[in-house]
Amino acid sequence: MTTESRPTLWMGALVGAFWTVMLIAVFALAAQLLGTPFVPFDVFDWMARVLPGDIIRFGVGLIVSLIRTFQLGETSSVAKLGEQIMAVAGLFVTGIVIGALLFAGLRARRIQGQTAIRLGLAVGVIAGILIALISLGVNLTAQTSDLVSAAWIIALFAAWGTALGWSYDRLSGAESAASLSTTAPASVQAIDRRRFLVTLGGAAAGFTVVGAGVSALLNARSTSAAASAVQITPAPGATPIPVEDQPWSATNKLPNAADPLNPAPGTRPEFTPLADHYRIDINLVPPTIVEEDWTLTVNGLVENPLTLTLADIRANYEPMHQFVTLACISNPIGGDLTSTTRWTGFSLQQLVEQVKPQPTATHLRIDSVDGFTEYLALDTIQNDERVMLAYAWDGLPLEVKHGFPLRVYIPDRFGMKQPKWIVSIEFVEQWSEGYWVRRGWDAEAIMRATTVIDTVAVEDVIQRSDGTKLIPIGGIAHAGARGISRVEVKVDDADWVEANLRQPLSATTWTVWRYDWPFAEGDHTFKVRCVDGDGTPQIEDHAGVSPSGATGIHAVQRSL
Repeated sequence: MTTESRPTLWMGALVGAFWTVMLIAVFALAAQLLGTPFVPFDVFDWMARVLPGDIIRFGVGLIVSLIRTFQLGETSSVAKLGEQIMAVAGLFVTGIVIGALLFAGLRARRIQGQTAIRLGLAVGVIAGILIALISLGVNLTAQTSDLVSAAWIIALFAAWGTALGWSYDRLSGAESAASLSTTAPASVQAIDRRRFLVTLGGAAAGFTVVGAGVSALLNARSTSAAASAVQITPAPGATPIPVEDQPWSATNKLPNAADPLNPAPGTRPEFTPLADHYRIDINLVPPTIVEEDWTLTVNGLVENPLTLTLADIRANYEPMHQFVTLACISNPIGGDLTSTTRWTGFSLQQLVEQVKPQPTATHLRIDSVDGFTEYLALDTIQNDERVMLAYAWDGLPLEVKHGFPLRVYIPDRFGMKQPKWIVSIEFVEQWSEGYWVRRGWDAEAIMRATTVIDTVAVEDVIQRSDGTKLIPIGGIAHAGARGISRVEVKVDDADWVEANLRQPLSATTWTVWRYDWPFAEGDHTFKVRCVDGDGTPQIEDHAGVSPSGATGIHAVQRSL
């Protein structure tokens, strides 16, 4: 004879939470030890590709707004961390929901014993198959074969589902008379159930803490090793990398070093350190690309299709170097999703000349390993030698997160038009919508003219001989490849006053500006605006980042 006391939906949710947190920890640990997929990230990346563009744009804007409102740190890094947390939380919540629904179904149908365990196994296998299919479609970092990856995912979810069914059976109190007295009171069953849940919760917590700690340690080591390998080690048998083993900026002066205008104290670095360069892309973890396995395929409407290795590119194309300011179209007014560094690569004009496009070719379709696509007009390349394929930043091979081994640069366009991790270029007869354009962003993505106040340097007062005090105010102005001809500052209700400009690093970088303001005590509002090199004033009306990039006047308030 048995005693029945079926668990509730809420117990299912709790048990689902315990087993799912252990499932996530196992996936994380195995990803670091064995190179298997980390499925929470894969599911998130898949959702980012299939959700409607309106939802994606809303989510991007919301994340950026929250980071700025609560001053959580550098936007691109915090946003990526936030997305990773959401990915893990998504699987965790899904596990809770499945646990609750499984318990509710078993309870409603009065199922127990081995049948409950088998149904839990079936739920796990179905979930595992679905997630394995998702993972195989988007994962770019796993070191195991597709077969091994799929088998691992299905097996682990099968074990997870079995554990849910076993937990239901254990909590139901249906045991043989040999192991549980038929006269056991409800209070004894409650104590036994509570003991089980406490034990399971403690095991989940302990296992997760240990697993997460080991995973984090292994991840830090592998990331450091990968970065070192990419930066200074050529592939076996490849042409030696024509760059130094340290950044170009470490041993060279910037081209405007002799300019007499010094930036106001607190202005952002004119040349962005590689570690601080923003990163925005569609992946929670950058794709893993091994140089010796990578090739660039150039085909389509051309007379001479090509397949190039990175060694071929380095050896056979005249290198060019450009100082470039890149900005994300999601950068709000005054935001930090913009950076400047020195790009090394070769002009796409060289490639076009070599492959000889057919008369019907009008555009290049550029494909990345992560499924990102973009279209580039052939006329744009032929009219601007600065359009380039880049393989190095600041004298070092591209870091994995910034597009190793190859990315494109197109002057005057936001980053959304400039793919990283390029694997193929196809010459086609007509334009089509690229990855972000299909999701509702601007088809042209021309960089907006923008000006930012970085600093009101109240700690660096300039004292004149006549007793006047001046407060240095400074920042950057940028208008893509159009340059900056004028920057003006306005304090409170006073007239706009022209600021001084520092010579930019190149025609495609931001311009540092400075204005020494006559000090006055009180609460003040400082505003800034610019005029681009074509004589076109910055748009002063406020607009959000979607779909064409933010516009408006940047203002800061200070009490002095």
